[in-house]
This record gives sequence, C-alpha cells and structure tokens, in this order.
Amino acid sequence: MANNTSQPVMAGFDGSEASRTAVRWAAQEASSRAAPLSLVHVLARPFEHSIPMRLPDQDHLLDTLRSTISRELDALEQTCREIDTDLDIDKRIPFGDAADVLSELASDAQLMVLGGPLVGSRTDQLGITAAEVIARRAKAPIAVIRGEPDAPAQAPVVVGIDGSTVSDHAIGFAFEHASRHNRPLIGVHAWSDSTFNPFHAGDDERRNRSRDHARELLTEWLTEWSQHYPDVQLQHAVGADQPAHALLEHAEGAALLVIGSHGRGPVRRTLLGSVSHAVVNQANCPVAILPAHTT
Repeated sequence: MANNTSQPVMAGFDGSEASRTAVRWAAQEASSRAAPLSLVHVLARPFEHSIPMRLPDQDHLLDTLRSTISRELDALEQTCREIDTDLDIDKRIPFGDAADVLSELASDAQLMVLGGPLVGSRTDQLGITAAEVIARRAKAPIAVIRGEPDAPAQAPVVVGIDGSTVSDHAIGFAFEHASRHNRPLIGVHAWSDSTFNPFHAGDDERRNRSRDHARELLTEWLTEWSQHYPDVQLQHAVGADQPAHALLEHAEGAALLVIGSHGRGPVRRTLLGSVSHAVVNQANCPVAILPAHTT
C-alpha cells in the first residue's frame, strides 16, 4: 500500500496541548513516510457574521493575530526539525470555518492528523472540530492522537475487521503502518453473542462453530495483505463480544488502532458509525479512521 509522498501529512493546530502532541506525531509520521509536513491553523475571520461595516481596527487586529499564530507555527516547525532536520515543512493560516477548511485541505493530503482530548481529563469526548471533520467525510484517512503517542517499540498496531470493503482498506493501512514502524499487528474480529442462551445445551456448540467460522474468515481477510507484508508479525483475535469493547481491550497500550468508518446511523454524531464513534472517544492510543469513500 504505497504512499504518495508528494502529498503532505497534514496536522491541524489550534493552540492546545493536544494539538501540539498531534503535530509532533505528524512530524514523526511524515518523516517515516518521506513525505512533506503541512501545519495548519484555521483563522476565523473576526466580525464576519456580525455587522456589515468594517471596524476601524479590524485590519490591525487581523495582522496582530496572524503574527502571533505565525510565531507559534515557527516554534512548532523548530520542534518538528528536532525530529527530522530534513523535513519539508510548510505552514498555512487560512481563513474560514475550521472543520470546513480542514475537510477541504484533506483532499490534498495523504493523512490528516488532529489532536484528541487528554485521556483522563474531565471529558474524554472528541473535540468539536475533529468530530466535524470526520463527520464531513474528509477524503484522507484521519489520525486522532489520543493517549500516549510515544508507544514502546513492541506496542502493536491493532485493526478492526468485519469483512467489508472499508475494512479491507483499513487492513492495508494497518499493515503498511506496522511494516514501516517495525511493529506487530493484531487483527480483531468480534461479534455479539446476545442471541446465545447460556442455559441452552446446544448453544455452546453453536458458539464454538461461530468462533471457528470467525477464525476462518479472519484468516481469509488477512492472508492477502500478509503476503504483501511478510515482515509483519501477525496475531488473530476473535471472540463473542461487542466490537467496540473488543477493539478497546486489544488497543490497550497499542501504538495505533485502525478502524474503518461505515458512517451508519440516523443522527449527526453517528455519521462516524456506532463502533467507530465509541472507539475514537474512548481509546487511550492514537486512532486512525479510514472513511468508506477512500476505497
């Protein structure tokens, strides 16, 4: 699964500590991909939606704000160059709605990196901008940096698998990442066992047949990608569990969790898909989301 190195790894920066962590992760990722790095701070135009006249100090305020943000991005650039002195870095301060602009810019990126909430903080819920970018179907994979991004050397990459087309794309992304970072890979497939009655004598046998069938399917889904990346140490994980719970359990201490987003659900927040929504809001490791239309 080759990367287009002419496309940048793009990182959104909003001044928060979470977004600084995301920028550092993005710099490491750009370096490992031999790709350019683009640092983006979206500036909302003051007074844009208020009174129709220009205020006397508006241009001065904008210039001052841009200068302040430019200094922040310059400092971030130096931090990124400590990671890789040869990184090709550009900095952008576009005007507009942050979610709109980042979603549009993602069309020209090979990966969009955004900060997530601090795990264990008062709220672990995904920030508004990150949630909106995901919901608007950005055309690039999106990495939300949660938890501790500097994972130990043998921390695995975990990928959720359900046999769908977007799941296959997620598998390819996960294998490529694991190979590039010399990490093991865990493929996870889970199904709910709510239809089984633990007091029914025949249900144990049905459960065992379901588990054997799941193992066969998981092997089938992973085999082709494993042949492309024979260097990746591979583990299979199947079980009768809620998919989100299984993914979170296996992602404990992982370097990256990769999921495909089906975008099912009738309300806006579930545009991410119910499993993906739960995982990206609760994982304590970076999460990569592969939108369905990238396949």
